[in-house]
Amino acid sequence: MKILALDTCTEMCSVALLNQDQLFEQNMMTQRGHSERVLGMLDDLLQQAEVTLKDVDLLAFGRGPGSFTGVRVGVGVAQGIAFARELPVIPVSTLAAVAQRAIDEFGAKHIAVALDARMGEIYAAHYREENGLAVLCDDEQVCPPETFHPLDSNKWFAAGTGWQEHGEVLKANFSAQLSGEDETLLPTAAVMTKLASKLAEQGQTISAEQAVPVYLRDNVAKKKDEQ
Repeated sequence: MKILALDTCTEMCSVALLNQDQLFEQNMMTQRGHSERVLGMLDDLLQQAEVTLKDVDLLAFGRGPGSFTGVRVGVGVAQGIAFARELPVIPVSTLAAVAQRAIDEFGAKHIAVALDARMGEIYAAHYREENGLAVLCDDEQVCPPETFHPLDSNKWFAAGTGWQEHGEVLKANFSAQLSGEDETLLPTAAVMTKLASKLAEQGQTISAEQAVPVYLRDNVAKKKDEQ
């Protein structure tokens, strides 16, 4: 199976293609201009892998949470490709992707993910490792860092940019229950292909028209510098 994935929800603009057991990926750090960059990155990626969109079996995309504009761009591009090629799609949580990176790169077993949500808040959730994959333990939420605490008595790996922005508060909340940390982890399309492969096995594909963004924040009107 060939799985194409893209994510534009954060400052990491990312695309990847999983072709059987061969992975191709491109990542670019950028604060703006995801819509201009992602299509060119996809073209370069497909050329690198020597495949075309006609060869792709499944499209995965980062469905949020993240930047309001970035989330919309990712969903829009994914829908456009999926409609054009009649591809099934898999929405993947950006928080789950961060947790998956913590598992793959650090061997983390329990992961407390916090991404900076601006406006003094974080996007947060707890994950556990199960058969090498990130599994959600509770609900994804947007909240002040003061309210994000350990889910239970386990040691938790701190993952995501929320720990960088609000480290003092979050580390006080988790106190002696931290097993390690990486405050720079962002979601990538490469780990999304891994999560999407499992979701596809479970029959969780949807049609293009069912692809919707997940903002978490009820009021999605951001300050100008966030868009």
